[in-house]
Amino acid sequence: MENYQNQNDPQNFQNQNFNNGNGNFMPANLPNATAVLILGILSIIGCCFYGIGIIFAIIALVLASKDTKLYKANPNAYSNYSTLNTGKILAIIGIVLFVLFIVFVLVMGSIVGWDAFTNEELMRERMEEWSRQYQ
Repeated sequence: MENYQNQNDPQNFQNQNFNNGNGNFMPANLPNATAVLILGILSIIGCCFYGIGIIFAIIALVLASKDTKLYKANPNAYSNYSTLNTGKILAIIGIVLFVLFIVFVLVMGSIVGWDAFTNEELMRERMEEWSRQYQ
């Protein structure tokens, strides 16, 4: 007996656009949509860890742009564009949080001085001085 897969068989899940039995083809998932969503979530979480989330956000946006081109070329062939769009939005939020983190570091550096970032006791003294000035 020959072992082969019929491309028109509705049970053939290895064909990305398999026939559902009534002549209609089922749309496939975008190849990187889930990865973009996960990277978007990691970009937001990673902003809490010295801004490492920017790496995840950039990778997510690159993958999202590739999948967006695929989707725009043939929108009827893909079904999970909303997942891709959500991941892209989360990656953009991750970039915004990274920019806010950088602004916060620059403002704190100008208020307490750059040498206070490495010395906890000096940081505490300068923050107390700063709070006394503006009371």
